[in-house]
Amino acid sequence: MWLCGGATLRAQDPIIQTKYTADPAPMVYNDTVFLYTGHDEDDAYSFKMFDWQLYTSTDMVNWTDHGTVATTKTFPWREEQNGAWAMQVVERNGKFYMYCTVQGNGIGVLVSDSPYGPFKDPIGQPLVWQKGIGDDIDPTVFIDDDGQAYMYWGNPNLYYVKLNEDMISYSGGIVKIGKLKTYQEGPWFYKRNGHYYLAFASTCCPEGIGYAMSGSPTGPWDVKGYIMRPTERTRGNHPGIIDYKGKTYVFGQNNDLLFLDMKEHRERRSVSVAEMHYNPDGTIQEVPYFKDVKVEQIEHFNPYRRVEAETMAWGHGLKTARLDDGGIYVTAVDDGDSLVVRGVDFGKRGAKRFRACIASEQGCAVEIHLDSAGGPLVGTLEVKATGGMQTYKEMECRVKGAKGVHDLVFLFKGSSSVGKDLMNWDYWCFN
Repeated sequence: MWLCGGATLRAQDPIIQTKYTADPAPMVYNDTVFLYTGHDEDDAYSFKMFDWQLYTSTDMVNWTDHGTVATTKTFPWREEQNGAWAMQVVERNGKFYMYCTVQGNGIGVLVSDSPYGPFKDPIGQPLVWQKGIGDDIDPTVFIDDDGQAYMYWGNPNLYYVKLNEDMISYSGGIVKIGKLKTYQEGPWFYKRNGHYYLAFASTCCPEGIGYAMSGSPTGPWDVKGYIMRPTERTRGNHPGIIDYKGKTYVFGQNNDLLFLDMKEHRERRSVSVAEMHYNPDGTIQEVPYFKDVKVEQIEHFNPYRRVEAETMAWGHGLKTARLDDGGIYVTAVDDGDSLVVRGVDFGKRGAKRFRACIASEQGCAVEIHLDSAGGPLVGTLEVKATGGMQTYKEMECRVKGAKGVHDLVFLFKGSSSVGKDLMNWDYWCFN
Protein backbone atom coordinates (compact mmCIF):
# COMPACT_ATOMS: atom_id res chain seq x y z
CA MET A 1 0.00 0.00 0.00
CA TRP A 2 1.01 3.62 -0.44
CA LEU A 3 -0.59 6.95 0.31
CA CYS A 4 -1.59 9.41 -2.36
CA GLY A 5 -3.36 12.66 -1.60
CA GLY A 6 -4.92 11.17 1.50
CA ALA A 7 -6.23 8.07 -0.30
CA THR A 8 -4.76 4.64 0.28
CA LEU A 9 -3.93 2.63 -2.82
CA ARG A 10 -4.43 -1.03 -2.04
CA ALA A 11 -3.03 -4.01 -3.85
CA GLN A 12 -5.52 -3.83 -6.69
CA ASP A 13 -8.25 -1.21 -6.61
CA PRO A 14 -10.45 -0.65 -9.68
CA ILE A 15 -8.33 0.37 -12.65
CA ILE A 16 -10.59 3.28 -13.70
CA GLN A 17 -11.58 5.89 -11.11
CA THR A 18 -12.74 8.94 -13.11
CA LYS A 19 -15.99 7.17 -14.07
CA TYR A 20 -17.96 4.19 -12.88
CA THR A 21 -17.35 1.39 -15.38
CA ALA A 22 -18.99 -2.00 -15.89
CA ASP A 23 -19.11 -5.06 -18.16
CA PRO A 24 -15.42 -5.10 -19.20
CA ALA A 25 -14.67 -6.25 -22.75
CA PRO A 26 -10.90 -6.33 -23.40
CA MET A 27 -9.40 -6.78 -26.86
CA VAL A 28 -5.71 -7.04 -27.82
CA TYR A 29 -4.83 -5.23 -31.04
CA ASN A 30 -1.50 -3.85 -32.30
CA ASP A 31 0.27 -4.74 -29.04
CA THR A 32 -2.22 -2.68 -27.02
CA VAL A 33 -5.07 -3.65 -24.71
CA PHE A 34 -8.30 -1.97 -25.75
CA LEU A 35 -10.72 -2.10 -22.82
CA TYR A 36 -14.32 -1.30 -23.74
CA THR A 37 -16.69 -0.80 -20.82
CA GLY A 38 -20.20 0.18 -19.94
CA HIS A 39 -20.69 3.32 -17.88
CA ASP A 40 -22.80 3.73 -14.75
CA GLU A 41 -23.76 7.36 -14.22
CA ASP A 42 -22.50 9.07 -11.06
CA ASP A 43 -26.04 9.45 -9.70
CA ALA A 44 -27.24 5.95 -10.63
CA TYR A 45 -29.37 4.13 -8.08
CA SER A 46 -30.38 1.24 -10.33
CA PHE A 47 -29.02 0.68 -13.83
CA LYS A 48 -28.53 4.08 -15.51
CA MET A 49 -26.34 3.55 -18.57
CA PHE A 50 -26.32 5.65 -21.74
CA ASP A 51 -22.97 4.97 -23.43
CA TRP A 52 -19.88 2.79 -23.87
CA GLN A 53 -16.33 3.90 -23.02
CA LEU A 54 -12.82 2.97 -24.20
CA TYR A 55 -9.52 2.78 -22.28
CA THR A 56 -6.12 1.55 -23.49
CA SER A 57 -2.92 0.31 -21.84
CA THR A 58 0.38 -1.27 -22.81
CA ASP A 59 1.56 -2.00 -19.25
CA MET A 60 -1.67 -3.17 -17.51
CA VAL A 61 -1.48 -0.57 -14.73
CA ASN A 62 -1.62 2.84 -16.44
CA TRP A 63 -4.78 3.39 -18.50
CA THR A 64 -5.58 6.14 -21.04
CA ASP A 65 -9.17 7.37 -21.29
CA HIS A 66 -10.49 7.74 -24.86
CA GLY A 67 -14.00 8.70 -23.84
CA THR A 68 -17.31 7.61 -25.31
CA VAL A 69 -17.16 5.44 -28.44
CA ALA A 70 -20.91 4.82 -28.86
CA THR A 71 -24.23 5.54 -27.14
CA THR A 72 -27.72 4.10 -27.29
CA LYS A 73 -28.49 6.98 -29.68
CA THR A 74 -26.11 5.34 -32.16
CA PHE A 75 -28.95 2.86 -32.67
CA PRO A 76 -31.83 4.88 -34.23
CA TRP A 77 -34.28 2.06 -33.55
CA ARG A 78 -33.83 1.93 -29.76
CA GLU A 79 -36.88 2.83 -27.70
CA GLU A 80 -35.17 4.49 -24.71
CA GLN A 81 -31.89 6.29 -24.06
CA ASN A 82 -31.18 4.18 -20.98
CA GLY A 83 -29.98 0.60 -21.53
CA ALA A 84 -26.35 0.63 -22.77
CA TRP A 85 -25.58 -2.74 -21.22
CA ALA A 86 -22.77 -5.21 -21.91
CA MET A 87 -20.93 -5.33 -25.25
CA GLN A 88 -17.85 -6.78 -26.93
CA VAL A 89 -15.65 -5.60 -29.83
CA VAL A 90 -13.86 -7.97 -32.24
CA GLU A 91 -11.70 -7.29 -35.30
CA ARG A 92 -12.08 -8.97 -38.67
CA ASN A 93 -10.42 -8.05 -41.97
CA GLY A 94 -9.45 -4.61 -40.73
CA LYS A 95 -12.90 -3.67 -39.44
CA PHE A 96 -14.10 -3.57 -35.84
CA TYR A 97 -17.49 -4.94 -34.87
CA MET A 98 -19.17 -3.91 -31.64
CA TYR A 99 -21.98 -6.13 -30.35
CA CYS A 100 -24.11 -4.22 -27.86
CA THR A 101 -26.93 -4.99 -25.50
CA VAL A 102 -29.59 -2.35 -26.10
CA GLN A 103 -31.59 -3.37 -23.05
CA GLY A 104 -35.22 -4.00 -23.88
CA ASN A 105 -34.49 -4.02 -27.62
CA GLY A 106 -32.19 -7.00 -28.03
CA ILE A 107 -28.62 -7.00 -29.33
CA GLY A 108 -27.34 -4.56 -31.96
CA VAL A 109 -24.13 -4.44 -33.98
CA LEU A 110 -21.95 -1.46 -34.89
CA VAL A 111 -18.94 -1.26 -37.21
CA SER A 112 -15.89 1.00 -37.49
CA ASP A 113 -12.67 1.22 -39.48
CA SER A 114 -10.79 1.96 -36.23
CA PRO A 115 -10.84 0.46 -32.75
CA TYR A 116 -11.27 4.02 -31.47
CA GLY A 117 -14.45 4.53 -33.50
CA PRO A 118 -16.60 6.20 -34.60
CA PHE A 119 -18.92 3.18 -34.65
CA LYS A 120 -22.01 3.18 -36.89
CA ASP A 121 -25.06 0.96 -37.22
CA PRO A 122 -24.80 -0.93 -40.55
CA ILE A 123 -28.17 -2.71 -40.47
CA GLY A 124 -30.63 -0.29 -38.85
CA GLN A 125 -32.27 -2.92 -36.67
CA PRO A 126 -31.38 -5.42 -33.93
CA LEU A 127 -29.13 -8.28 -34.92
CA VAL A 128 -30.95 -10.50 -32.40
CA TRP A 129 -34.21 -9.74 -30.62
CA GLN A 130 -36.51 -12.49 -29.38
CA LYS A 131 -39.37 -10.23 -28.50
CA GLY A 132 -41.18 -11.02 -25.28
CA ILE A 133 -38.43 -13.28 -23.87
CA GLY A 134 -36.02 -10.79 -22.25
CA ASP A 135 -33.01 -13.14 -22.46
CA ASP A 136 -31.18 -11.18 -25.16
CA ILE A 137 -28.36 -9.51 -23.26
CA ASP A 138 -24.58 -9.81 -22.86
CA PRO A 139 -23.24 -10.80 -26.30
CA THR A 140 -19.78 -12.37 -26.70
CA VAL A 141 -18.20 -13.12 -30.08
CA PHE A 142 -15.31 -15.35 -31.10
CA ILE A 143 -13.91 -16.17 -34.57
CA ASP A 144 -12.62 -19.74 -34.72
CA ASP A 145 -9.52 -20.94 -36.58
CA ASP A 146 -11.63 -22.06 -39.57
CA GLY A 147 -13.10 -18.56 -39.92
CA GLN A 148 -16.50 -19.38 -38.47
CA ALA A 149 -17.67 -16.73 -36.02
CA TYR A 150 -20.02 -17.43 -33.12
CA MET A 151 -22.04 -15.16 -30.88
CA TYR A 152 -23.17 -16.42 -27.47
CA TRP A 153 -25.45 -14.49 -25.11
CA GLY A 154 -28.24 -14.78 -22.59
CA ASN A 155 -29.73 -14.47 -19.09
CA PRO A 156 -30.82 -16.85 -17.63
CA ASN A 157 -30.73 -19.08 -20.71
CA LEU A 158 -27.69 -19.42 -22.94
CA TYR A 159 -27.99 -19.07 -26.73
CA TYR A 160 -25.70 -18.92 -29.75
CA VAL A 161 -25.77 -18.23 -33.49
CA LYS A 162 -23.25 -18.73 -36.27
CA LEU A 163 -22.37 -15.34 -37.67
CA ASN A 164 -21.81 -14.92 -41.38
CA GLU A 165 -18.49 -13.67 -42.71
CA ASP A 166 -19.93 -10.14 -42.93
CA MET A 167 -20.26 -10.24 -39.09
CA ILE A 168 -23.56 -8.34 -39.24
CA SER A 169 -25.88 -11.27 -40.04
CA TYR A 170 -26.20 -14.93 -39.12
CA SER A 171 -27.29 -18.24 -40.65
CA GLY A 172 -28.93 -21.37 -39.28
CA GLY A 173 -31.17 -19.79 -36.68
CA ILE A 174 -30.82 -19.24 -32.94
CA VAL A 175 -29.72 -22.27 -30.90
CA LYS A 176 -30.93 -22.40 -27.30
CA ILE A 177 -28.60 -24.27 -24.94
CA GLY A 178 -30.61 -23.41 -21.86
CA LYS A 179 -29.33 -23.11 -18.31
CA LEU A 180 -25.84 -24.32 -17.45
CA LYS A 181 -25.08 -25.22 -13.85
CA THR A 182 -24.27 -22.01 -11.89
CA TYR A 183 -24.55 -19.87 -15.07
CA GLN A 184 -26.25 -16.51 -14.58
CA GLU A 185 -25.26 -14.13 -17.38
CA GLY A 186 -22.32 -12.29 -18.93
CA PRO A 187 -20.70 -15.08 -21.02
CA TRP A 188 -17.18 -14.63 -22.42
CA PHE A 189 -16.37 -17.09 -25.24
CA TYR A 190 -12.80 -17.87 -26.34
CA LYS A 191 -10.41 -20.64 -27.38
CA ARG A 192 -6.96 -21.48 -26.04
CA ASN A 193 -4.67 -24.43 -26.82
CA GLY A 194 -7.49 -26.39 -28.41
CA HIS A 195 -9.94 -25.89 -25.55
CA TYR A 196 -13.10 -23.81 -25.84
CA TYR A 197 -14.06 -21.75 -22.80
CA LEU A 198 -17.16 -19.98 -21.56
CA ALA A 199 -16.51 -17.76 -18.58
CA PHE A 200 -19.57 -16.19 -16.99
CA ALA A 201 -21.12 -14.50 -13.99
CA SER A 202 -21.71 -17.47 -11.70
CA THR A 203 -24.32 -18.04 -8.96
CA CYS A 204 -26.33 -15.22 -7.45
CA CYS A 205 -26.15 -13.29 -5.29
CA PRO A 206 -23.36 -12.29 -4.86
CA GLU A 207 -21.96 -13.42 -8.20
CA GLY A 208 -18.54 -14.91 -8.76
CA ILE A 209 -16.90 -15.78 -12.07
CA GLY A 210 -17.38 -19.36 -13.20
CA TYR A 211 -16.37 -21.20 -16.35
CA ALA A 212 -17.15 -24.18 -18.55
CA MET A 213 -15.04 -26.03 -21.12
CA SER A 214 -15.76 -27.91 -24.32
CA GLY A 215 -13.98 -29.63 -27.19
CA SER A 216 -16.36 -27.96 -29.63
CA PRO A 217 -17.44 -24.33 -30.18
CA THR A 218 -21.07 -25.41 -29.86
CA GLY A 219 -20.71 -27.60 -26.76
CA PRO A 220 -21.66 -29.66 -24.88
CA TRP A 221 -20.34 -27.52 -22.05
CA ASP A 222 -18.80 -28.97 -18.89
CA VAL A 223 -19.02 -26.50 -16.00
CA LYS A 224 -15.71 -26.73 -14.11
CA GLY A 225 -16.01 -24.36 -11.17
CA TYR A 226 -14.93 -20.86 -10.22
CA ILE A 227 -12.33 -18.54 -11.65
CA MET A 228 -13.18 -16.21 -8.76
CA ARG A 229 -15.51 -17.24 -5.96
CA PRO A 230 -18.51 -15.13 -4.96
CA THR A 231 -17.82 -12.70 -2.15
CA GLU A 232 -19.92 -10.25 -0.19
CA ARG A 233 -17.49 -7.56 -1.29
CA THR A 234 -19.23 -7.44 -4.67
CA ARG A 235 -22.76 -8.14 -5.86
CA GLY A 236 -22.63 -8.65 -9.63
CA ASN A 237 -19.88 -9.67 -11.99
CA HIS A 238 -19.03 -9.85 -15.68
CA PRO A 239 -15.79 -11.44 -16.97
CA GLY A 240 -13.49 -10.59 -19.85
CA ILE A 241 -10.33 -12.65 -20.46
CA ILE A 242 -7.26 -12.02 -22.65
CA ASP A 243 -3.73 -13.27 -23.19
CA TYR A 244 -1.28 -10.35 -23.35
CA LYS A 245 2.51 -10.28 -23.50
CA GLY A 246 2.87 -13.81 -22.15
CA LYS A 247 0.31 -13.52 -19.35
CA THR A 248 -3.41 -14.14 -18.96
CA TYR A 249 -5.72 -11.60 -17.35
CA VAL A 250 -9.29 -11.82 -16.12
CA PHE A 251 -11.31 -8.62 -15.87
CA GLY A 252 -14.41 -8.29 -13.73
CA GLN A 253 -16.43 -5.70 -11.87
CA ASN A 254 -17.21 -4.75 -8.28
CA ASN A 255 -18.36 -1.92 -6.04
CA ASP A 256 -14.97 -1.16 -4.49
CA LEU A 257 -14.79 2.39 -5.86
CA LEU A 258 -18.32 3.16 -4.69
CA PHE A 259 -17.48 1.90 -1.22
CA LEU A 260 -14.70 4.47 -0.91
CA ASP A 261 -17.48 7.09 -0.80
CA MET A 262 -20.45 5.26 0.69
CA LYS A 263 -21.41 1.89 2.16
CA GLU A 264 -24.92 1.76 0.69
CA HIS A 265 -25.31 -0.33 -2.44
CA ARG A 266 -25.93 1.45 -5.73
CA GLU A 267 -25.50 0.26 -9.30
CA ARG A 268 -22.23 2.17 -9.64
CA ARG A 269 -19.73 -0.49 -10.56
CA SER A 270 -16.04 -0.43 -11.42
CA VAL A 271 -13.77 -2.66 -13.49
CA SER A 272 -10.84 -4.51 -11.92
CA VAL A 273 -8.30 -6.96 -13.33
CA ALA A 274 -6.17 -9.83 -12.01
CA GLU A 275 -3.63 -12.21 -13.48
CA MET A 276 -4.99 -15.70 -14.18
CA HIS A 277 -3.22 -19.07 -14.56
CA TYR A 278 -4.03 -22.37 -16.25
CA ASN A 279 -3.28 -25.92 -15.13
CA PRO A 280 -1.53 -28.31 -17.56
CA ASP A 281 -4.88 -29.88 -18.50
CA GLY A 282 -6.33 -26.49 -19.46
CA THR A 283 -8.45 -25.99 -16.36
CA ILE A 284 -8.16 -22.63 -14.63
CA GLN A 285 -6.66 -21.98 -11.21
CA GLU A 286 -8.86 -19.99 -8.86
CA VAL A 287 -7.98 -16.31 -8.64
CA PRO A 288 -8.23 -14.49 -5.29
CA TYR A 289 -10.53 -11.51 -5.08
CA PHE A 290 -9.19 -8.45 -6.91
CA LYS A 291 -8.21 -6.54 -3.78
CA ASP A 292 -6.22 -9.53 -2.53
CA VAL A 293 -3.80 -9.56 -5.48
CA LYS A 294 -1.57 -7.11 -7.28
CA VAL A 295 -1.13 -6.79 -11.04
CA GLU A 296 2.52 -6.31 -11.90
CA GLN A 297 3.48 -3.65 -14.41
CA ILE A 298 4.61 -5.26 -17.67
CA GLU A 299 6.91 -2.46 -18.83
CA HIS A 300 8.14 0.85 -17.48
CA PHE A 301 6.42 4.07 -18.46
CA ASN A 302 8.26 6.54 -20.74
CA PRO A 303 7.79 10.17 -19.55
CA TYR A 304 9.88 11.71 -22.35
CA ARG A 305 7.00 12.12 -24.83
CA ARG A 306 3.64 13.80 -24.95
CA VAL A 307 1.48 12.03 -22.37
CA GLU A 308 -2.24 12.65 -22.28
CA ALA A 309 -3.20 13.82 -18.79
CA GLU A 310 -6.02 11.27 -18.75
CA THR A 311 -3.40 8.51 -18.54
CA MET A 312 -3.20 7.30 -14.96
CA ALA A 313 -3.06 4.39 -12.56
CA TRP A 314 -5.00 6.29 -9.89
CA GLY A 315 -7.03 9.49 -9.86
CA HIS A 316 -9.93 9.09 -7.45
CA GLY A 317 -11.93 12.33 -7.33
CA LEU A 318 -10.80 13.52 -10.74
CA LYS A 319 -13.04 13.48 -13.81
CA THR A 320 -12.48 13.50 -17.56
CA ALA A 321 -14.33 15.37 -20.30
CA ARG A 322 -14.10 15.81 -24.06
CA LEU A 323 -12.40 18.73 -25.80
CA ASP A 324 -13.98 20.42 -28.81
CA ASP A 325 -11.39 18.73 -31.06
CA GLY A 326 -12.39 15.29 -29.74
CA GLY A 327 -9.54 14.86 -27.27
CA ILE A 328 -9.97 14.17 -23.56
CA TYR A 329 -8.86 16.31 -20.62
CA VAL A 330 -8.72 15.93 -16.84
CA THR A 331 -11.11 18.15 -14.89
CA ALA A 332 -12.74 18.49 -11.44
CA VAL A 333 -9.27 19.07 -9.99
CA ASP A 334 -9.56 20.13 -6.35
CA ASP A 335 -7.04 21.09 -3.72
CA GLY A 336 -5.40 17.94 -2.33
CA ASP A 337 -6.37 15.73 -5.26
CA SER A 338 -3.65 13.69 -6.90
CA LEU A 339 -2.97 11.76 -10.08
CA VAL A 340 -0.62 8.75 -10.08
CA VAL A 341 1.33 7.21 -12.96
CA ARG A 342 3.04 3.98 -11.96
CA GLY A 343 6.52 2.77 -12.82
CA VAL A 344 7.89 5.83 -14.62
CA ASP A 345 11.46 5.39 -15.91
CA PHE A 346 13.34 8.69 -15.72
CA GLY A 347 16.64 7.00 -16.65
CA LYS A 348 20.08 7.42 -15.14
CA ARG A 349 20.51 11.06 -16.19
CA GLY A 350 17.06 12.02 -14.99
CA ALA A 351 14.56 14.70 -15.96
CA LYS A 352 15.52 18.37 -16.06
CA ARG A 353 12.27 20.12 -16.99
CA PHE A 354 8.53 19.46 -16.91
CA ARG A 355 6.03 20.91 -19.37
CA ALA A 356 2.23 20.79 -19.24
CA CYS A 357 -0.73 22.21 -21.20
CA ILE A 358 -3.28 23.55 -18.71
CA ALA A 359 -6.28 25.87 -18.53
CA SER A 360 -7.09 27.71 -15.27
CA GLU A 361 -9.17 30.66 -14.17
CA GLN A 362 -7.51 31.44 -10.85
CA GLY A 363 -4.16 29.65 -11.00
CA CYS A 364 -2.85 26.91 -8.74
CA ALA A 365 0.20 24.66 -8.32
CA VAL A 366 1.10 21.14 -9.36
CA GLU A 367 3.63 19.50 -7.05
CA ILE A 368 5.65 16.67 -8.60
CA HIS A 369 6.46 13.89 -6.12
CA LEU A 370 8.14 10.51 -6.38
CA ASP A 371 6.56 7.30 -5.04
CA SER A 372 3.84 8.94 -2.92
CA ALA A 373 2.23 12.28 -2.15
CA GLY A 374 4.58 12.50 0.83
CA GLY A 375 7.59 11.37 -1.19
CA PRO A 376 10.45 13.51 -2.53
CA LEU A 377 9.34 16.77 -4.13
CA VAL A 378 11.25 17.10 -7.42
CA GLY A 379 9.48 20.10 -8.90
CA THR A 380 6.55 22.51 -8.60
CA LEU A 381 4.67 23.87 -11.59
CA GLU A 382 3.18 27.26 -10.79
CA VAL A 383 0.02 27.44 -12.88
CA LYS A 384 -0.88 30.99 -13.87
CA ALA A 385 -4.41 32.01 -14.79
CA THR A 386 -4.87 31.46 -18.52
CA GLY A 387 -8.06 33.46 -19.04
CA GLY A 388 -10.57 30.65 -18.75
CA MET A 389 -11.09 26.95 -18.20
CA GLN A 390 -10.96 26.25 -21.94
CA THR A 391 -8.04 28.54 -22.69
CA TYR A 392 -5.05 26.20 -22.71
CA LYS A 393 -1.43 27.29 -22.45
CA GLU A 394 1.84 25.42 -22.13
CA MET A 395 3.92 26.14 -19.03
CA GLU A 396 7.17 24.73 -17.61
CA CYS A 397 9.16 24.26 -14.44
CA ARG A 398 12.54 22.87 -13.44
CA VAL A 399 12.88 19.34 -12.11
CA LYS A 400 15.63 18.04 -9.83
CA GLY A 401 16.13 14.55 -8.43
CA ALA A 402 13.84 12.60 -10.79
CA LYS A 403 16.10 9.67 -11.70
CA GLY A 404 15.53 5.95 -12.04
CA VAL A 405 12.14 4.21 -11.84
CA HIS A 406 9.48 5.65 -9.55
CA ASP A 407 5.76 6.06 -9.23
CA LEU A 408 4.97 9.62 -10.30
CA VAL A 409 2.50 11.61 -8.20
CA PHE A 410 1.03 14.95 -9.27
CA LEU A 411 -0.39 16.66 -6.17
CA PHE A 412 -2.68 19.64 -6.81
CA LYS A 413 -2.60 22.70 -4.57
CA GLY A 414 -5.04 25.63 -4.54
CA SER A 415 -5.23 28.85 -2.62
CA SER A 416 -6.88 28.98 0.79
CA SER A 417 -9.89 30.80 -0.70
CA VAL A 418 -10.36 28.63 -3.81
CA GLY A 419 -10.03 24.89 -3.40
CA LYS A 420 -12.21 23.48 -6.18
CA ASP A 421 -12.05 23.32 -9.98
CA LEU A 422 -8.48 24.53 -9.98
CA MET A 423 -7.62 23.63 -13.57
CA ASN A 424 -8.26 21.55 -16.67
CA TRP A 425 -5.32 19.50 -17.92
CA ASP A 426 -4.68 18.36 -21.48
CA TYR A 427 -1.17 16.81 -21.62
CA TRP A 428 2.34 16.80 -20.15
CA CYS A 429 5.93 15.66 -20.78
CA PHE A 430 9.38 15.68 -19.17
CA ASN A 431 12.59 16.78 -20.85
